Amino acid sequence: MKNQEIVTRFKKSSASQGDQQECVEVAHTADGGRAVRDSKDRDGGTQFHGAEAWGAFLGAVKDGRFRG
Repeated sequence: MKNQEIVTRFKKSSASQGDQQECVEVAHTADGGRAVRDSKDRDGGTQFHGAEAWGAFLGAVKDGRFRG
C-alpha cells in the first residue's frame, strides 16, 4: 500500500443495523484501498487493504465463497 491516509468517513453496512452485534466499518484510503475496523471497538485497531486485495475479497463475497 502506498498511502494509508483515510480519506472518507467510516461507514457501517446497512445490513449490520439494529440488533446485529458483529459489525465492521469501512473507509476509503488515499491509494484506493480500504480501512476496516470493528464498530464496537473503534480504538482497537484498523486493518488496511490495498485496492487489488479489497477487490478480490469483494469478488469472493459476491461469489458466495464464505458461505458455510
